[in-house]
Amino acid sequence: QVQLVESGGGLAQTGASLRVSCVASGGTFSTYTMGWFRQGPGKGREFVAAVTWRGDKTRYADSVKGRFTISRDNAKNTLYLQMNSLKPEDTAVYYCAAHRTPFPDSLPTLNGAYAYWGRGTQVTVSS
Repeated sequence: QVQLVESGGGLAQTGASLRVSCVASGGTFSTYTMGWFRQGPGKGREFVAAVTWRGDKTRYADSVKGRFTISRDNAKNTLYLQMNSLKPEDTAVYYCAAHRTPFPDSLPTLNGAYAYWGRGTQVTVSS
């Protein structure tokens, strides 16, 4: 019943910045861990970042650490991923996902932990 809709994808040059967003509806957003995953051409879906209920704790894949920032605005039911210093290898469909949990500090990295998924937004980085 939870619905997630991503937006903000597009074409960017190497070194540029882009922010993707995800608007949630149909659930209690503030009691979900939220995450971003991505799937590049010919690759499986991989973990990118996750953020806890209150936005006070985050976790990042090594490949994006220091370049990407995950955040959330619970008042707007919105999740963000700020992507800086983009590289061609960041090219992928980016998905937001929601993990219902009673533990406010939960930050799973496995896609199986997330029950709800958006349809994705394409990010393409050219060199």
